[in-house]
Amino acid sequence: MRTLVFQHLSLLSLVLVSICGTLAAQTLLVVNQGDANLSLVDPASAKQVATVADNTPGVHGHEVAASADGRIAFVPIYGSTGVGKPGIDGHEMLVIDLPSRAIVGHIDFGHGVRPHFPLLDPVSGMLYVTTELDQTVTVVDPNTRKIVGTVPTGAEQSHMLAISHDGKRGYTANVGPGTVSVLDLEKRKTITVIPVSGEVQRIAVSADDKLVFTSDQTKPQLAVIDAATNRVKAWVPLPGLGYGTAATPDGRWLLVAIPSTNQVAVVDLGTMHLARRIDVAQAPQEILIRPDGKIAYVSCAGSGQVAAIDLAEWKVQHEIDTGKFADGLAWAK
Repeated sequence: MRTLVFQHLSLLSLVLVSICGTLAAQTLLVVNQGDANLSLVDPASAKQVATVADNTPGVHGHEVAASADGRIAFVPIYGSTGVGKPGIDGHEMLVIDLPSRAIVGHIDFGHGVRPHFPLLDPVSGMLYVTTELDQTVTVVDPNTRKIVGTVPTGAEQSHMLAISHDGKRGYTANVGPGTVSVLDLEKRKTITVIPVSGEVQRIAVSADDKLVFTSDQTKPQLAVIDAATNRVKAWVPLPGLGYGTAATPDGRWLLVAIPSTNQVAVVDLGTMHLARRIDVAQAPQEILIRPDGKIAYVSCAGSGQVAAIDLAEWKVQHEIDTGKFADGLAWAK
């Protein structure tokens, strides 16, 4: 009997350790441009638990990515200004140890490149970072923290990046030129550059990799690109100029941040029509959907908050206080 009780207690202890470890390991990362720091948010309590200053006077980061094990954050230091505007050009990416909440290294690009959007490809294990001034995406080995190659984009202001789920294709939103570059990530070359509009912002791919989305900055509409033909196949009217986008894992919906109306627009990908609008805090920027597909996190620059939207009820569940001009988001598991 004593042995049986001990076995049950041991099993219960293992379950509790597993649950607690999972909750402790899941962290939402938020880059606050105005405070030049990184927020660590506990998604279970919907509270900010710590911040890490980037310690780079005069310049700051905009975006963040996490390592596969969730222990390291990579924050490129873009510079002192916005895309296409004069200012100080960033030349490095910070390496932050999340458990100790400390900067533990730097990856130097050797010259000013305005490194902006980092994205970890789970297939190859490589970390891709847009390096605007070189008109490239730089390839970094996150384990050795060494630059191992570059992929030319064939366009200026390659600001944001999306990668197909098989890791073979990359897509950059080239802001000022108003184009999208299609990249062969395996051969590290440009496939084509797609004309879209006078100016574009942000980029995302559908769950099945068949569609690519970017927001027109000259008209309130969303460009839908056919990944098979590399052409714009449709335009979806929006309630205002769109910004960050994210597709749900089930392939049914695309969420689009609308900064001017303080809303998130939800596009039905079956009909390519606007299905609903969700009110959020001021000036939504970026959207990150939790891996389980249940919650969408939306950074709201104007309020310094992140809105957590319940995707079953299509309602804001929490408004999480982070920092000034909350922008880039990443999930550390």
